[in-house]
Amino acid sequence: MAKKFKFLGEVELTKDLTLLLLIGGLYSLSVALSNTFVNIYLWKQTGQYSDLALYNLSIVVLQPLTFILAGKWAKKIDRVIVLRIGVIFLTFFYVTVLVAGKHASTYLLLLGSLLGIGYGFYWLAYNVLTFEITEPETRDFFNGFLGILSSAGGMIGPLAAGIIITRFEKFAGYSIVFGLSLSLFALAVFLSFSLKRRPAHGKYCFTRILAERKQNENWRLVTNAHFFQGLREGTFLFVISVFVYISTGSELALGTYGLLNSGISFIAYYFASRLIKKRARKKAILIGGILLYLAILLIVWDVNFVKLLIYAATIAIAYPLLLVPYISTTYDVIGTGWKAAEMRIEYIVVREIFLNVGRIVSILLFLAAITWFNEKNSIPILLLILGAGHTCIYWFIKRVQIPTA
Repeated sequence: MAKKFKFLGEVELTKDLTLLLLIGGLYSLSVALSNTFVNIYLWKQTGQYSDLALYNLSIVVLQPLTFILAGKWAKKIDRVIVLRIGVIFLTFFYVTVLVAGKHASTYLLLLGSLLGIGYGFYWLAYNVLTFEITEPETRDFFNGFLGILSSAGGMIGPLAAGIIITRFEKFAGYSIVFGLSLSLFALAVFLSFSLKRRPAHGKYCFTRILAERKQNENWRLVTNAHFFQGLREGTFLFVISVFVYISTGSELALGTYGLLNSGISFIAYYFASRLIKKRARKKAILIGGILLYLAILLIVWDVNFVKLLIYAATIAIAYPLLLVPYISTTYDVIGTGWKAAEMRIEYIVVREIFLNVGRIVSILLFLAAITWFNEKNSIPILLLILGAGHTCIYWFIKRVQIPTA
């Protein structure tokens, strides 16, 4: 039976909605515990930006390819099974990291591929389940509260991981952290067995929904926005953590950075999910995008730990402002699109293709910059260019017009 909770804004909390939030929360905690530290783990073994870029490139190349396959499977088998396949591949990733140990940098492309495949299956299923379980009136709540859970995981995970890693010699602490992440993913698989089965049916029409961009202006605008979102994310997802580590030489400092960022984000997501109404979505996206770009000015020249902490606080406010209304708008566009109920999987796949193509372009530009130019001079300029990605989102979303019933 659905329950209402005033703290959550009088939203009916059904069993499946609760389980989906719990699984998302466990995923976020696991990722917060270890993903940032995987980049540092590899950095300590190689000390090369190019190696980190190749590792992250293999993730974002395999992820969209897996999305296409996962979408096809989601039309043939239960969506919940596809979710489990994703989590299983993510556990394979951590098992491989643990087995490889101090030789993990030898298997950069394998590790990145496992993670990309895991992300592809997991996020395809999770996004489709989100679309099916939530309604237009509960999406802002769901996206906001998932952000709160992600922020809570971000507060606990990096600091706990930083403490563990610094308490143990050499790479022993990393093994403990990766083992904990493995356990959390196993728990997520267990919880998924309680989700209501969602049998699949229908023909897989990926290319038809890709071509729908020519017919549906809203869909074209949203997919273009996702490309520019990926343009920033591709490089920023790994470069910032390296900046923090280089500035301090301490994993605990990286944990402190994560604690500050997620602590503020936790509060910001709560207020964003409660206060940003449908009519104010576009304005919130604009403000969030501008703040995200202004924050870059703190870290492109004379970077130090204090500036990085201010950057962390700024983006912690900006991301909820942008993402809560942006994700809800995206789902609304899909929900009003051609054969939305029948083609929801294809819409999710196409959206992720554009997001990850943006990420691929971002990392390729990063590799080109550090290969052909001096790292110290080229990286700041590149960050200023790629960092405009989230700001550009508004110029597409402002022209989106959701039809009213």
